[in-house]
Amino acid sequence: MANYVLIYHGGSMPETPEEGAKVMQAWTDWFAVLGDAVVDGGNPASATKRIAPDGSVTDDAAGPTGYSILKAESLDAAVELAKGCPVLSDGSTVQVVETFEAM
Repeated sequence: MANYVLIYHGGSMPETPEEGAKVMQAWTDWFAVLGDAVVDGGNPASATKRIAPDGSVTDDAAGPTGYSILKAESLDAAVELAKGCPVLSDGSTVQVVETFEAM
């Protein structure tokens, strides 16, 4: 079984405490469905910088807005798990990346 990083792109922070509670409940519900597949629930992300090979640094407005780590039997299985992610309901996208242990 491998680990898969779910990288979130898009979305916004809740504007009211009520919206925040609703969002948190959606995540809690989704993680409950995933059960032991959750390795790391992750966190939101904010500002992103990109470093080029020449050492120059730029702001990266298209950077990720958060991540989670799941374990699954295959990339396709991880994609199926990711389809229930709450960020998809607000127009955000989820990138699923398989990781492997370095030798």
